Amino acid sequence: MDSSAYLDELESKSINIIREAYWQYKEKMAVLWSMGKDSTVLVHLVRKAFLGEVPVSFIHIDTTFKFKQIYAFRDKYTKDWGINLIIVQNTVALSGGMSPHKNRFDCCDSLKTEALKMAIEKFNFKVLLLAIRRDEHLIRAKERYFSQRDKEFKWDYNDQPLEMWVQYYKTVYEEGGHVRVHPMLHWREIDIWKYIKREKLPVIDLYFSKNNKRYRSIGCQCCCSAVESSADSIDKIIRELEISRVAERSGRAQDKEKEYMMQKLRSLGYM
Repeated sequence: MDSSAYLDELESKSINIIREAYWQYKEKMAVLWSMGKDSTVLVHLVRKAFLGEVPVSFIHIDTTFKFKQIYAFRDKYTKDWGINLIIVQNTVALSGGMSPHKNRFDCCDSLKTEALKMAIEKFNFKVLLLAIRRDEHLIRAKERYFSQRDKEFKWDYNDQPLEMWVQYYKTVYEEGGHVRVHPMLHWREIDIWKYIKREKLPVIDLYFSKNNKRYRSIGCQCCCSAVESSADSIDKIIRELEISRVAERSGRAQDKEKEYMMQKLRSLGYM
């Protein structure tokens, strides 16, 4: 299968899942957008799924500790793409001094998970679309395309339904809590970059090498580290990924600070 046909297949599967989720839940659905490469691809897929007319809202969980480039990117493309963006902050925790410098686990749980809980309760969302991929992290490899979170936001990663693509995947869950939909589970990091190149999508310049350093994963500035790299273009990033053995999230503090930290965070509702 040539590269273009392979990307077409990835895209087609994702758009089918997006449309299935919308058919099931419609106005109760929202898309999480972090401004990173993956979620920006998801925004593009959602826009494609509805032929440019986007009938759902988007959510940005703002910890206030993001890179300044993230905020500039958000403001520009929210306007350019005509997106209805809901910006969410846990203002109570922020006013109480919560920050990554206190405790990264508590910070992620408070400024991201708790903030998302507030948004779901306020706007009565029942379904969230997220741009996670199975190859990013071992705990994300346990996810399903349609994944239940209970009313306490908890995820039982030991009790996941069988999903066989095309033949079956569970889309309807019992009342209470919410459903997370992951249309891009089957993508890889290198697929993301090949698709960004083909579709001519904008990305934040932190992904490109400066002084032999670049970011492969971005979020809160104080929790992200650049990796050694000379890849200052999309083509060079793709070539680098073809031979690299460095984990994509090796620069994310919450992934390596403590054993099983990411698994515990996700079991409590973290993205």
